[in-house]
This record gives sequence, structure tokens and C-alpha cells, in this order.
Amino acid sequence: MKIEIMDTTLRDGEQTSGVSFTDKEKYTIAKQLLSDVRVDRIEIASARVSKGEFEAVNRIMKWADKAGYIAKIEVLGFVDGKTSIDWISEAGGKCLNLLCKGSLKHLEGQLRKTPQQHIDEIKSAVIYAESKGISVNIYLEDWSNGMRSSREYVHFLIDALKETNIKRFMLPDTLGILNPNDTFLFCKEIVDKFPNLHFDYHGHNDYDLAVANSMLAIEAGVKGIHTSVNGLGERTGNTPLSSIVPALTDLTNYQVSVKEKHLTQISKLVEVISGIRIPVNKPIIGENVFTQTAGIHADGDSKGNLYQSKLMPERFGRTRKYALGKTSGKANIQKNLEELGLDLDQETIIKVTNKVIELGDKKESITTEDLPYIISEILGEMAIEDKVRISNYYIAHAKGLKPVATISLEREGQILQETAAGDGQYDAFMNALRKIYEQFDINLPVLADYIVTIPPGGKTDALVETIITWKLGGKIIKTRALDPDQTAAAIKATIKMLNIIEQQDSH
Repeated sequence: MKIEIMDTTLRDGEQTSGVSFTDKEKYTIAKQLLSDVRVDRIEIASARVSKGEFEAVNRIMKWADKAGYIAKIEVLGFVDGKTSIDWISEAGGKCLNLLCKGSLKHLEGQLRKTPQQHIDEIKSAVIYAESKGISVNIYLEDWSNGMRSSREYVHFLIDALKETNIKRFMLPDTLGILNPNDTFLFCKEIVDKFPNLHFDYHGHNDYDLAVANSMLAIEAGVKGIHTSVNGLGERTGNTPLSSIVPALTDLTNYQVSVKEKHLTQISKLVEVISGIRIPVNKPIIGENVFTQTAGIHADGDSKGNLYQSKLMPERFGRTRKYALGKTSGKANIQKNLEELGLDLDQETIIKVTNKVIELGDKKESITTEDLPYIISEILGEMAIEDKVRISNYYIAHAKGLKPVATISLEREGQILQETAAGDGQYDAFMNALRKIYEQFDINLPVLADYIVTIPPGGKTDALVETIITWKLGGKIIKTRALDPDQTAAAIKATIKMLNIIEQQDSH
């Protein structure tokens, strides 16, 4: 049996505090969700919100109509006569997700109407939407509370609407109050009583149970699950797309249409656009989740992949890493040396391991690219020849003027000097560096991430640690450096990158 995945990043996900997508950002995310990730449906907006929301919906609908995705795009609307429906129709929408009241408390307290009045208004909205060529799904808002406190009302509402042309009945745990047992029992009760209707489950993560609840809703017989990219959403968010898909694939016999290879890609895109960082230990998409830290794990992987599960990083377009720190063993070191193409004798590996452990005890963060420098310190000579040197650099920044950098670089006996301006001091440095490397006909890696940290305490003379992530072809490398000056630390990390690519070019 196939389970529908409806992603609501662009509607419910946008209710994350501090998150607001522009029309172009919504368009970009929508295209990727449907074309690459291949979710079954997306909910992209709420009707009547703003002019910008209208423009976003209209832009997406025009693309979707040409691309054949128009039936997969939904917009939230309200029981407000013709207003929401007209708004959606004018924006080019073809599917309305009608927000109705799934608990008697919400109906009486918020709308101050009787169940029959609400049902009559819903039916009128469905008829009017159909006259405009718009199909209708309905949300039973606060359904989970409704099942606890006004079960008869929930049954009465669905029973009264079952003969309409409503396509899907969507069951939201609006306040995230359910546990897996209640989710199963409530969903099964509804599915069993109305076996001919299509039900979706919409989970919230207030108790960190959204994925578990979604899994039990499916076991109870619902046919669709609502998700959001990176778990964005109101309060603690919605069921994370990247978590529920592998869980369904590996732990059940249900099928989904989502292409796992693109989960990391869409998560990174939404991370950048939303400004909400992905926790490093977030399942599937977190930076550290495919990193083995303990030496015993690396040793086990070398002896038949003893510490690996079905969650192989390659499924999600990622690679396994072996962390370097105080828990590292020789196997971790060996895995990282293999990645660098370095072959050391056992005595040197032991010394390198001890040095990494020593640095780990001081809470130093150590990357694969740091290893050659650690090795060179141990051996008393450079394991990688220092082929590139910045002989001198001068950076000036005056108020009202763009920063300017002049650098002198020595490579293979040549000394070249260039000057360039930039939007910041480091940008000016990189622009001057690119001008030099253009003369060598070498393309520099693309800067993918730039992180600056200082020790707690806020001292102005503290050491600055700069970690720069670079994209080099299809590979990601990180370089790190320390200095009291932020720009100087970044320049040191950049010089490390230059020597790493020199080593790779020589292989």
C-alpha cells in the first residue's frame, strides 16, 4: 500500500517563529519538492493572508499548470462564505484545504455556532468551490482534543459530510497532545467507522512524538501523512519529512514516492532560506549523524561493517565520516588517512592517534584536513610540502569605502601580487587570490560555509577559531585555523585549503 506524503513546509512550516518566505523562495522550494523530492502533494499558503502570499501562489500555480503538477498543490482556506474560495480561484489554485472545527470546544468557543450551522456552511463552501473548479479537502482542526472531549461531535461531523465530494478528511493533532497509543486508537476508530473515506494525519511535535504518532496513524489505516522539511512549524514543528520517509521505508511494508537522494538537498535549501539551522544530531540530515566517533566503531566497520545499519549515508547523497577526538582509536585515524591518500607505518599511526587524543582532551575540534599538519608536527617535517605561501598581505578598511586587500603569494618559485576590493575584508582577500589563481588557470573551490567561534567569556583578546567548508568538485573539505584576529584566522584556513588542493592535483 502506498502512503501519500503531503508536505506543508510552505504553509504550516512558515508559522515557525521568525520564518517568512518570499514568493521567489516559495517558488524555488515548491519546484524542488515536487520535481526532485517527489512528494505527492504540497500545501503552499493560507488564503487572504497578504498580497505577497497571493503573488507566491499565483507564480507557483502558473509553473505547476505547465509542468503538470497543478492537482498536487493545495491552499488553506476558511469557512468564510465565498471569500477564501474566490481568493484561491483568482490565484489559479485548484485545491482548497478547508479549515473546519474538529472539536466542540473550538466550534462553540471560537465560532460560537451550533454543529448543524457549521455543517451547513461547510457544505455550501464545498458546492461553491466545485462551481469554481476547485476540489476540497477538509481539516478537522483540534481533532485530537475533539476525540478526547467531544467524540460524538467528531462522528456527527464526519457522518454529515461523508456523502459530499470532499476528497480527503485530514485529522490534525493541532496542539501536539497525542501519544502513539492514543493516535492509533483514535485513528482506527475513525477509519473503521468510515472505511470508504480517505483520511490524512497531521502531527505536531510538542512531546517529540510526531514521527511515532504518524507511524501509528498509518498502522491504524490512514492513507496520508503531513510533513514539513526540517520539521518546521508552529511551536515545536511538524513531522519531519526526512525522518518519516526512511522510517516508513525501512520499518514497514508501506511504500512512498519520495526520492531519498534528495532529502539532504531540500533540507539544506530550506535551512539556508529559513535561517533555521539543522541540529548537528538531527536524524538523516544532521551534520554528525553519519560520523562515527568511537574508535571501536571504526574498527568494527573495517571488519565487516559491524556498526552500520540500513541507514547508509549514500541513500541520502552523503558519505560516512570518522570523527577525530579524544575517543579516536587507530581505526579512526586509519579511515581518515585513507581519505587523504596517506599511508603511514604503525609506529607513526600510534603517535598521531595519541596526538589527536591529546588535542581532544583540550576540546580542540579536529578535521580530516588537520591530519597532515599534525603528522608534520610529529615527524618534524611537512607530510605535505608547503607549496603555497602568502608572503605578505595588506588589508585596509575605511568608512564609506570598500575594503581593499593586496597580497603577495609564492607558488612553485613564482611570486605574484594582486590587489582587489570586496564587500568585506576577507572577500577582498579572496578576490585578490582569485586574480592570482586565474593566472595559473586554476579554479578555486567554492566557499560553502564559514563559522567563527570564540571561547565563552567575551574577552576581546580571545583566540578566534575559523572553520571554512569548501566544495571541491563533488567533495566537501573543511579547513580550520586559530588566531586572535578573525580575518587572519580565515586567511590561515584558506592557505591550508590551497595546499590541500596542491596535494590533490599532484596525485
